[in-house]
Amino acid sequence: METKDLKTWCVAKPSSDSKTLEENINYACSQVDCRILQKGCTCFSPDNLMNHASIAMNLYYQAKGRNQWNCHFGNSALIVLTDPNTNG
Repeated sequence: METKDLKTWCVAKPSSDSKTLEENINYACSQVDCRILQKGCTCFSPDNLMNHASIAMNLYYQAKGRNQWNCHFGNSALIVLTDPNTNG
């Protein structure tokens, strides 16, 4: 079964550096609507680079069809099978 047949999410690798995460946000948000990351919106909190990068990268990944190559981001992303939006 291909990855895109499963419900999957794209998140930033915890080992990614700040510069890479910022570049990923800029690229993803140039391709898809990232307004949910604006202050006061549903995905703004927690307000940190790792969280915002993961959301932006996942928005891109979902919009582009959940293909493995849509979650590469220079090898700074991971495809996960557990919804990162759940708290446990």
